[in-house]
Amino acid sequence: MENNERYWIVVASKDHVKRGVSGGFMQANHGKLPPLKRLKPNDWVIFYSSKQSMGGEEKCQAFTAIGQVKVGEPYQFEYSEDFKPFRRNINFMNCNEVSILPLIPELQFIENKKSWGYPFRFGFFEIKKADFELINKEMLRKDAG
Repeated sequence: MENNERYWIVVASKDHVKRGVSGGFMQANHGKLPPLKRLKPNDWVIFYSSKQSMGGEEKCQAFTAIGQVKVGEPYQFEYSEDFKPFRRNINFMNCNEVSILPLIPELQFIENKKSWGYPFRFGFFEIKKADFELINKEMLRKDAG
């Protein structure tokens, strides 16, 4: 049987990722619908946080969560009267936060190792299975963290 899983990275501040993990959902690109429509059930999503908090200056530079897309469609959530982001339900794994810095030389999606932050400016992008497996292995290690 063919494996149709795809692998994605979502960029969000660590405080936002933690909120999603505790609620079992994800948002991407400030709550926009199109990225969430690209996800299919059983796809894997890794969350990368460049900062500790949105709008803050404190760096995080780590992969902060990993999860698998649940069955169901994206849905709109009324966060406030003027902010109604789209969300997707995720089955999050129990994992460790892992710094990106030691992984940069091995990650294929980072073509220019000197400007390694470049791919993250998109906020949401697909990665190859080999990159997913490398990050996943580090995040699920028992002695990490």
